[in-house]
Parts: sequence; C-alpha cells; structure tokens
Amino acid sequence: MTAPMPSLREREVVLLIDDAPDTVRMIAEALDEAGYTVLVATDGATALKRLERITPDAVLLDACMPGMDGFETCRRLKQAPGMRTVPVIFMTGLAETERLVEGLSAGGIDYLVKPVVPDELVARLQAHLRVARDMNAAMRARSEDAEPSAALLPNPLTQREMDVLEWVARGKTNRDVAEILGMSPRTVNKHLEHIYEKLGVETRTAAVAQFARLARG
Repeated sequence: MTAPMPSLREREVVLLIDDAPDTVRMIAEALDEAGYTVLVATDGATALKRLERITPDAVLLDACMPGMDGFETCRRLKQAPGMRTVPVIFMTGLAETERLVEGLSAGGIDYLVKPVVPDELVARLQAHLRVARDMNAAMRARSEDAEPSAALLPNPLTQREMDVLEWVARGKTNRDVAEILGMSPRTVNKHLEHIYEKLGVETRTAAVAQFARLARG
C-alpha cells in the first residue's frame, strides 16, 4: 500500500521570490533536499498573490527585481495578515549591500550575498525559523494561558522602545539595531536601560521574554 503524500503544511513552506531562473532552480533544489516546500514567485506582485492562499514560514527575497523591487515587496509582505513574525531573508549582489539597511528597516531580518551558497542558506534559514517558532509559541502561550492580571497590564514602552526590543528579540546586536533604526549604539543602550527599568528586569533575555505579550497588546 502506497504511503500518503505529506500535505503542504507538514513541511515548512518557503516563499522564494527571484526573477533569475538559474538562481531559483539552484535554491529550490537545495531547499527541497533540506525538507522544505518551496513556492516560487518571479516578482513582487505574484508574491503578494501567493499570500492570498497560504502564509509561508519564511521568505527568501531578491533585493533587485524589475518593477517592484525587493525592499518595497518586503514592506508590502509585512503588511499582510500573519506575516509580522515571518522571517524575510534578502539575497543581494555585492553592489547592493549598502542598501540592505533599507531592507532590514522594511522588515527583513538577514541577507545573503549572491552567488548564494546552499549550505549557508539552509543554516541561516533554520536558525531564523527556530527564532520565529519560539516567538510564535510564546505569543500563543501568552494569549491562551496568561494570567488575567498579566494580560491586563498596559504596555509601558514607547513605540521607539518597542522597535528596539523587537529587533533585540530577533537576535540582533546593539550595533545592528542602531544601523537598522538609524540611531547611535549609545542611543540603543539608553533605550534598553529604559526598557529594563520599565519592565522591572535586569537582562536582555528577561526583556525579550516579555516582548510577545507587549506586541500582542
């Protein structure tokens, strides 16, 4: 008796957005061998239509595409329902790396320089998916099991402090956060000091643990 084929959602789904056929073929083969389901879009508009049918677990996005470029595509992807915590990894040529701060500010979490090395791609993808799973699990646990008193606590952080805390929760260093948000590392440190004080915690780990509740609120 033939075993049933695994459903689409039994394997994590990666949305690959790139207009270069050779790159798409190479990456799709590498991800398939690593156990992922790959959906392909050759431009930003097609990628947005894909979201009408399924929310991917991660996105690999070419920074330079005709029409809607990768940065605008990322901004629009992040506005779609369910996409806030989905990791977006940019793929870029060396000449475009200076613009990657724009990509990170648009919602990207990492980037790879082309030509992409499959083993590095899979390793980074796995790492970001682990973080996303942990964040989603924490948010679900907070919404389902949080004590009523905790759920009713107001968010004491400003929007800028929330921005800093979100990138810290995504595993970025203070220097990375400073570049992404367009501020100095010293300012990031000051924001973190205020965050610790307002949340009544002493460490980054403890502050990050509260991020899911604050974001949900």
